[in-house]
Amino acid sequence: MRQTAIVNLPLHGGKAPRWLFGRMVEMSSAITEAVVDEYGQNEFIKRISNPYWFQALSCVIGYDWHSSGTTTVTCGALKEAMKNNNIGIFIAGGKGRTSRKTPNEIEKFSENTNLSTSKIERLKYSSKMSAKVDSAVLQDGYQLYHHCFFFTEKGKWAVIQQGMNNLNKYARRYHWLSDFVDSFVDSPQNAVCCDVKEDKVLDMSAKESADARKTSVDIIKDNQKHLEKFFRPAVQRTLFNFNRHAIEFIMPPHHEISDMANINLKTLQKAFEIQPKNYEELVAIKGVGPKTVRSLALISSLIYGDKVSWEDPVKYSFAHGGKDGIPYPINRQLMDSSTETLRNAIRQSKLGQEDKLNALKKLSSFY
Repeated sequence: MRQTAIVNLPLHGGKAPRWLFGRMVEMSSAITEAVVDEYGQNEFIKRISNPYWFQALSCVIGYDWHSSGTTTVTCGALKEAMKNNNIGIFIAGGKGRTSRKTPNEIEKFSENTNLSTSKIERLKYSSKMSAKVDSAVLQDGYQLYHHCFFFTEKGKWAVIQQGMNNLNKYARRYHWLSDFVDSFVDSPQNAVCCDVKEDKVLDMSAKESADARKTSVDIIKDNQKHLEKFFRPAVQRTLFNFNRHAIEFIMPPHHEISDMANINLKTLQKAFEIQPKNYEELVAIKGVGPKTVRSLALISSLIYGDKVSWEDPVKYSFAHGGKDGIPYPINRQLMDSSTETLRNAIRQSKLGQEDKLNALKKLSSFY
């Protein structure tokens, strides 16, 4: 699976004013329609998964570029805009409880397409797995609270989801794109950008964790009686009793290893009965969450000596200037290429001349 980016933003409270949100919906509708008319549905999905383009769009339609609300309000405006736009783009999910409606909304919106039942199920699976990877396979301390699933009438999709970290008061945004689908759990990041890099992040999707992923599956497929010995109460024996030369396995403060005896053995039994063929099938099992992933990673590392990645998948800083005059060094060429379609869309949209000029001005001030 290709995950295109991760973005970190400060957590801000409050809501967008009703009058502003209405304007954002109007501008989102006009710009999206122009992008699809000029470049096609697939290009819009590709662009929305680009963190630079998404951030520039948020700035253009009038929202604060440097807050967590950038994600939720912009996605909300886009979703509202798509309700009245017959351009073959659909948006399911949203913030909080609305995110749980994503599977049902995918089915509902798919009624307006020619997608087969199997393709619709694949879309629902992609939504589920993208969320599970960013909350269980990648454990960076950010709890997901927003999930938006964008898809076309042909089945191409993108995901924009966001998690919050109550310790550092930041929100982290994750972008996914359906291009080059290979695996949801094997090096999914194509690019990661954020302003905060965590010291210790369990990343079981990293290439460095490949052996640990395989061992995790082997452990689950083994006889459950053998598996239960790893989860006995600490008063009986510890993991270091099995291997006193084990690799040191240290979890960060916000990811402390819970008592291994409290692991849900019913989930392990269910996984054993299913006999997953690979790590993705293991993660996809209902009930397999962060605790199970951490515990299996611990056993793989301490008992079998497999390497586990603790590197935060941040590749470069999400850097740009905004309305409050805080400049950051950026790659101008990359920014220019990322915003060119947006610039053209504004010019060719059905917005009034004054709105076009204001939008272009905001885009220029974005960086």
